[in-house]
Amino acid sequence: MPMYSLLKNNNTIKMKKTLVLLIQFFALSLFAQDKISVIPFPNVLEEEKGEFQFCNSLTINLDKAFTSELNIISSTFSKTYGIKITTASNAKLVFIQNKQLEKEAYKLRVAPDNIVVDASTSTGCFWALQTLRQMMQVTAGGGYKIKACRIDDKPAYLWRGFLLDEGRNFQGKELVKKMLDQMALLKMNIFHWHLTDDQGWRIEIKKYPLLTKIGAWRDSTYIGWGDSLVYQSTVNGGFYSQADIKEIVAYATKRHITVIPEIDMPGHISSAVAAYPWLGAYNRKIKVPCTYGVKYDILDVSNPKVYQFIEDVLTEIIALFPAKIIHIGGDEVRYDAWRSNNGITALMKAEGLQNYADVQTYFINRISKMIEAKGCRMMGWNEVMGQAVNDFQEGENTTQTLAPKTIVQFWKGDPALYKEALRRGYDLVNSHSHYYLNSSYESAPVEKVYNLTLVPEGIDANLAKHVLGVECAIWGEVTPRVSDVYYYVFPRIAAFAELGWTNADKKNFIRFSRSMDKLTKIWDKEGIIYYDKKSK
Repeated sequence: MPMYSLLKNNNTIKMKKTLVLLIQFFALSLFAQDKISVIPFPNVLEEEKGEFQFCNSLTINLDKAFTSELNIISSTFSKTYGIKITTASNAKLVFIQNKQLEKEAYKLRVAPDNIVVDASTSTGCFWALQTLRQMMQVTAGGGYKIKACRIDDKPAYLWRGFLLDEGRNFQGKELVKKMLDQMALLKMNIFHWHLTDDQGWRIEIKKYPLLTKIGAWRDSTYIGWGDSLVYQSTVNGGFYSQADIKEIVAYATKRHITVIPEIDMPGHISSAVAAYPWLGAYNRKIKVPCTYGVKYDILDVSNPKVYQFIEDVLTEIIALFPAKIIHIGGDEVRYDAWRSNNGITALMKAEGLQNYADVQTYFINRISKMIEAKGCRMMGWNEVMGQAVNDFQEGENTTQTLAPKTIVQFWKGDPALYKEALRRGYDLVNSHSHYYLNSSYESAPVEKVYNLTLVPEGIDANLAKHVLGVECAIWGEVTPRVSDVYYYVFPRIAAFAELGWTNADKKNFIRFSRSMDKLTKIWDKEGIIYYDKKSK
C-alpha cells in the first residue's frame, strides 16, 4: 500500500502501526546501507563487527595470477594516499585466485586482522581494489580504517561505458587519462572514443596524411545555436599520433578498460572529405565545417576508391585497438548528396535497392563484412537498422536486413525500435539521448539518470540477455574546454556506473546520494570541478 494511503487512513490503529513499522524499517535500511559508502554499491554486502586499521604502509600477497596488478596497486596507493605497498607471504592484504568466480566477480572479506580478496581474474582483483579504496576512512591518528564486512560482488551488465566526443573539440591525453582513472574507480569498463566527425579528424592514418594535416583543423568555430552567426576566429584542432593512441590504449588496459574507436561513416565525414574531396558524394572541395550539427556531405558509396580508403583506414585502426569492436557511427545520414549522384543511381539499379535507406544498409553490411574479415565486430548507432528516426530521412525505411552480428547502440527513436532490435536478436547498448551528459541538469538530473530502466517492460529473459548494458555520452558541442567536460560529466557518471553494475533491487537513490561524499572528496583532490560546485 502506498505511504500516502496509509497517511489518509488514520482511523484504524492497524494502519497506524503499519505506517510506523514501515518508517522504522525504511530508516534502519538506510542506516545500514550508509555505514559503508561505495559507488557502485556491491550486490551482496554483510557488515561485521570491528575494523581493519593500518598507517602509511601495507603488506600484500598476490596470487601469481595477479602479479600484473602489483605496479598499479603500488602506484595508486602511493600517489593517491601516500601509502607504501610491500609484498610478504604473511601479508595483511591477500589476493587469492578462485577460478569458480566469473571474470569480473570478486569476494572480499575485511576482518580486524586481515583482508582477503577472491577473484578468478586480474579484472576481478582490480575491481575489488576499487571497492577497498572507497571503503577507506581516515582515522583520528592520521592512519586508515576499513569497516569489517563480507562482499560478494559482480556486475549486473557486461557493458558499462563512457563516450568522449573529441571530433568536435579536441581535449588531449591528460583529460583522457584522468577520465580513465575515474572510470576505473567506478568500475566502468568501456571507453568509447569518438575520434572523427564533420568538425575534426583526430587520429593519425599514415596512408592518408591529409586526414590530420587538413581534417584535424578548422579556421574558426561557431558559438551558440540558432540564427546567430557568431564565430570564435581562432584556429581549433588537434589530433592523436599513433604513438599517442598506443599509449592511451595501454593506460586503459592496465585499468581493465576496453577502448572502442568510432570512425563515423557514411555521414559525419566532412573533415575527411575536406582532406580528400573524391570521398564525398558531391565530389567537390570543401573546408572543415566550423558549425555544429549534421553537415553537408557524405561518402560516395558507389565509388570503389571509397571502399579502398575505408579498408586502408580500418587496417591501421584495428592494428591500434585490440578491442575487436569497431564503431562505424552510421547515424544522421542526409540522403540529399546521394539523390544528385549518378553513381548512386546506377548502384541502386544494379543491386536492386529500392530507396536510399537501402543504399545505407547495403553500405553498412559491406563494411560489416570488411570488419568481420579482419577478425572484428561492427557496432553502430541505431540508424544502422535502417528505420527512419530523423525528419530529413523522409520516412524511408530499409527493405534490407542488417548484418546479424552488429552491436546496435540505441540513442533515438520510439522505444518500440529498441524492443524490435532485441526481438531480432541484436546485442544492444542503451544510450538514449534523453540521458546524454551534455543535457542540462534540469532536463536530465542525477536522480532521473539513476532510475533509468535498461530492459523495457514486456521483454522476456531470453531477449533481455541481449541488452549488454549502458553507456553515457558527452558530446563536444558543449565542451570546448576541459572544465566543460567535468561540469557535464560529474557527478552524473557515477549514477550511470551504478546503473550498469548494481542489481535493480539493490539500488537506493538516498543511499547513493549520501555515498557521493566519498567520491566528491576524491574529485576535489583531482581538481575535478563537478556540477554542484559551479556557480549557476
